[in-house]
Amino acid sequence: MEKCLNFFKIGESGTVKEIKAEGMLRRRLFDMGVTPGAKITLRKFAPLGDPIEVTIRGYELTLRKSEAENILLEVD
Repeated sequence: MEKCLNFFKIGESGTVKEIKAEGMLRRRLFDMGVTPGAKITLRKFAPLGDPIEVTIRGYELTLRKSEAENILLEVD
C-alpha cells in the first residue's frame, strides 16, 4: 500500500518510493537523505501537529507537513 508521509501515524514506517516535489524543495529533500529506497519511521508530531519528526538513515529529521505531503512511501 502506498501513501504520503503526512498521512502516517506515530510508529508507522515505510520505504520512499517517489519524491513528488520539484525544484528547490526536491533538491533540499535529497540533500537531507530523503531519496527513493530510504526507510522512514514517523516518531512524533509537534504539539500543534506541525512539524513532524521522522527517523531516516539513523538520524532524526524534522519536516513540515507541507514537505511531507511530497514524499510517497510504500508502507511496511
